[in-house]
Amino acid sequence: MNKNFLLSVLNILMLCLIIGAVSVSFIEDTRWIGLVLIILALLCVISLIPFKVDLKSVLPDILFGIIDNGILAILAIFGGHFAGVVGAIIGGVVGNAITDGLAGILEGHMAEKLRERFIPEERTMLKSAVGKMAGCLLGAGVVLALNSVIGF
Repeated sequence: MNKNFLLSVLNILMLCLIIGAVSVSFIEDTRWIGLVLIILALLCVISLIPFKVDLKSVLPDILFGIIDNGILAILAIFGGHFAGVVGAIIGGVVGNAITDGLAGILEGHMAEKLRERFIPEERTMLKSAVGKMAGCLLGAGVVLALNSVIGF
């Protein structure tokens, strides 16, 4: 194993721990969770800087995550509103299946466009994992922040 692989895995695992710990600490104070998730998304992106990752090359993964968890969060909120916990689970599961397909279309399309513009977007473990993490946190964070303000 090379040093870059180990540092990448360590970065991803540390982000997972930080995201989990910070999110759990805001479970009781849900009005701030949307903003907290957005800040955690930025932390994910910032964590790529020491690895000298061109942030444009991560855009397809971020876009995937935004669509994936953004729509999933909306369906989970509505499912929970209409049918409680089971409705939220069904909304999340169905939302995830639908958004994986839709987000995959857009992720692939964006990757093709980047290649056409000669912007390297090769898939690496670090870029795929952290990009999708950032996008998922950002998508759900925006939905939950709006939910705190508007109240679906």
